[in-house]
Amino acid sequence: MLDSPGEAPATRETAAARAKAGLLVVGSFVALLFAIELVNTVLLHSLNGVFGLRPRSADGILDVFTFPLLHANLNHVLSNALPLIIFGFLVFLSGIRVFLTAVACSWLGSGLAVWLFGAGGVTVGSSGLVFGLFAFLLVRGFFNRSWWQILLSAVLFLAYGSILFGIIPNMAGYVSWQAHLGGAAGGILAAVVLRAGASRRLASRGREG
Repeated sequence: MLDSPGEAPATRETAAARAKAGLLVVGSFVALLFAIELVNTVLLHSLNGVFGLRPRSADGILDVFTFPLLHANLNHVLSNALPLIIFGFLVFLSGIRVFLTAVACSWLGSGLAVWLFGAGGVTVGSSGLVFGLFAFLLVRGFFNRSWWQILLSAVLFLAYGSILFGIIPNMAGYVSWQAHLGGAAGGILAAVVLRAGASRRLASRGREG
């Protein structure tokens, strides 16, 4: 159908527009992490004791929703910032629904793993999100049977695959492998959930036809 004279062309989401939105959303989230760290530093990191995740404590279950926003120090934020931007941006290119699903599953998976299996103390940091988004990018192509997504996962694995050692249990008390493993499991779950949802929508359209 042709647009009539004087009528605005039909709006269509372009790859450029989605990329711009992805940079804005992911960049804003990372900026928020730095802002919170600045406030936390001024307060001598007292926020970590209040909103950090304490394993197997009754009130600590609520900290599942806050602990990725806090960090031990500025270097901790910096170590998570770049992979969050890269992986978050790549996930966002598939749409806001995909992005929110991957983030939510990674966030909850990381938090629940720490709450259930954490060694004690207080856990903070967004590395669980990093592992979740990375795992999602690695496996989604196989669920979607998308060759370009599989190719992207291969490139990412070659570039960042070494971080997967972070899911292996270790004796370093300052590294929460539980958060990493839980986040990665959440990322894989997101790929499964999104694929199942896509299959149901396709089946529904087929019945309607």
